[in-house]
Amino acid sequence: MALTTCLFTILALLLASLTQNITGSHGAQNLGPWPLELKEVFKLFQIQFNRSYLNPAEYARRLDIFAQNLAKAQQLQEEDLGTAEFGVTPFSDLTEEEFGKIYGHWKADGSPSMGRKAGPEEAGKPLPSTCDWRNADGIISSIKNQGNCKCCWAMAAAGNIEALWGITYRQSVEVSVQELLDCGHCGDGCKGGFVWDAYITVLNNSGLASEKDYPFQGHTRAHMCLAKKFKKVAWIQDFIMLQENEQTIAWYLATQGPITVTINMKPLQHYRNGVFKATPTTCDPGVVNHSVLLVGFGKSKVEEGIQSASSASCCRPRPSTPYWILKNSWGDNWGEEVSRIHCKRGQGRTGPLPPSGLDVP
Repeated sequence: MALTTCLFTILALLLASLTQNITGSHGAQNLGPWPLELKEVFKLFQIQFNRSYLNPAEYARRLDIFAQNLAKAQQLQEEDLGTAEFGVTPFSDLTEEEFGKIYGHWKADGSPSMGRKAGPEEAGKPLPSTCDWRNADGIISSIKNQGNCKCCWAMAAAGNIEALWGITYRQSVEVSVQELLDCGHCGDGCKGGFVWDAYITVLNNSGLASEKDYPFQGHTRAHMCLAKKFKKVAWIQDFIMLQENEQTIAWYLATQGPITVTINMKPLQHYRNGVFKATPTTCDPGVVNHSVLLVGFGKSKVEEGIQSASSASCCRPRPSTPYWILKNSWGDNWGEEVSRIHCKRGQGRTGPLPPSGLDVP
């Protein structure tokens, strides 16, 4: 832990002086040579995130990508309207295309034939100023890491079921993501899928086994569905689709429990912490390609802001910003414990209903 903290500190100190040099002395397609300071930062990145490369040519290519990503992070930092910080992340040696192919999934297109649609009738009801299900014991399970398996849809659905099970029964449970991958209704395992595929699989299999009994492998095992082998530890009655109305979504979140949502993940490649308030150029609401669990909402305090590394002028003021709290599936070395993001009108918001005959308080 001490080493990780030290590395983050060193990276932060070095990056402040590097980003202006990168954007000023190298064009987007210029492949080097790079200054010694950048190579030292890249070395620290390799140590922190356990990166190694097959040959000098691949090292040089990844160093160039790393430098360009630092410049992109700096641009996001200057354009962001919230309090987010951008910089080195576990994905800083990946191109935008590689990041999308590895961690995104299919673009949501239409909705399933099963599942009820919920209308906006709750939009006018009063809401609390904040909601954070992380503060309730046994509701939000630990952060998972999907790795190179494009299963965010399955992890978001599993986290949703775990949360509602905890709310309903006051009992903590972790369900099997691997069962959703091996026994998928119409998803394609680690090649991507939709959250509603996961819910339909749970309905068809009358529940899910525990993560302990049926652990995550990080790959799909064809014709190896073991759903009948293990005892079911959680199940659902049905699922619903919420309308694209943020007041309705907030009401369901505050009164019923966490909800799965699908977002634009592109700018999150460089996100480190804070409230991310996107601009239309940095977060296109028409492109949604990553599923996460919505676990709360709130409003940031007015802050002085952060001085730009490329400007000696006074810091930009950071106004109060309403935000959603998201639980991601990229491991606990990315972002905060969960992300806070302000990017309106995602798609594919779904949520399971609790077991039949039980009401969620």
